[in-house]
Amino acid sequence: MTQTNQHRRLLKRCIALSKSARANGNTPFGALLADADGNILLEQENVELTEKRCTGHAETALAERASHRYAKTFLQDCTLYTTAEPCAMCSGAIYWANIGHVVYAMDERSLLALTGSHDLNPTLDLPCREVFAKGQKNITVTGPFPELMDEAAAVHAGFWDN
Repeated sequence: MTQTNQHRRLLKRCIALSKSARANGNTPFGALLADADGNILLEQENVELTEKRCTGHAETALAERASHRYAKTFLQDCTLYTTAEPCAMCSGAIYWANIGHVVYAMDERSLLALTGSHDLNPTLDLPCREVFAKGQKNITVTGPFPELMDEAAAVHAGFWDN
């Protein structure tokens, strides 16, 4: 399997996690951590609403769990996959956890177009690449994946209306 096909496969799993997050009463986002061979190590849905945690974004929760379970040297060779480009908070968590690669389906600006000014997603116009560029670690970013953006966005249909 090519790396691009592996990315697509794992992003599709994240989209399934975002559907589950929505079904469980949370905002529709999902993330997972894969090792250097593409094996899924951890999966995470958003939990900010059901757990009443402002830091309950899938990526931040996943980075926190990973930092408890794995050594930073191991995480440097891992990839965090996510449905949408990590926000500034999530990018910071990924940075501090020492996860070396991020792959996302939908970019932040496309997400903002879906959510508008909704109180549950006050999007910062700060792409993860810019956050990582200010640090001292080399974190590789891959995304967006235009061929998956509609599928990732579809999970949000009707969620942000009100």
